[in-house]
Amino acid sequence: MQNKSRELEVAIQAALAAGKILEKYFDTEILKEFKEDKTPVTLADRESEEIIKKIILEEFPKHSILGEETGRTESKSDYEWYVDPVDGTRNFANGIPIFAVSVALAHKRKVIVGVVYNPTTDSLFYVEQGKGAYLNDKKINVSKDDIPHAIVTISPNREDPEKLLLRELYYDFPKKFGHVRDLGSTALELAYVARGGLEANIQLGLSSYDFAAGVLLVEEAGGKITKLNGSPWKFPENEFIASNGVFHDLLVEEVQKEIKKISWSK
Repeated sequence: MQNKSRELEVAIQAALAAGKILEKYFDTEILKEFKEDKTPVTLADRESEEIIKKIILEEFPKHSILGEETGRTESKSDYEWYVDPVDGTRNFANGIPIFAVSVALAHKRKVIVGVVYNPTTDSLFYVEQGKGAYLNDKKINVSKDDIPHAIVTISPNREDPEKLLLRELYYDFPKKFGHVRDLGSTALELAYVARGGLEANIQLGLSSYDFAAGVLLVEEAGGKITKLNGSPWKFPENEFIASNGVFHDLLVEEVQKEIKKISWSK
């Protein structure tokens, strides 16, 4: 991408610096702890978030930051950063190379810059509103694949009551869409939709820092995002369908069938 904004350059710098920390700890005997919500956290998560926040605040000291590990750094700015220092901590802590650093910036609650970086594959996804989506400096686009070749991923919040819907989706979707996955890293799943490696991702209630960068990647790569019922979606709503757009209406239709089946109102 030519003419990157300073905000995007800083986001890339922060993600790469955090990636070096993750590389240092990956596939080692790193101590794994569990937070109150039963999700894992490691020293790498904390160090990664610390370096990201340090780099951002040095350049933009008046901006707000929402980080997974340290919460919100408040300010009166219309700019807020969304930081997931290790999206896919469970994978990371178990030596599975499917995880990423995710850094995004929103202005008045609209994402304008995003970076998703997987240091194990040296895959740097980045995006800026109105300038397209990129992987390692090459512009990317969503796929044109239709059923039955599509791969659909589902990103659940496993602590929520939506477990029942999740179970139904995993049971019924392979019959219609061929391949259903949960890779364990929402940021990467959305990035893969943007580059055409996956055809859709269904979000069932994760946190804004999990998907902030990924949704802009999908939008700028030519994809489509709606609420579960097909109505317009806007950030930071955390239940949505992101796809290549080819069979999006059918995805909405089938999700609604599953919702009705369990009498869940969405």
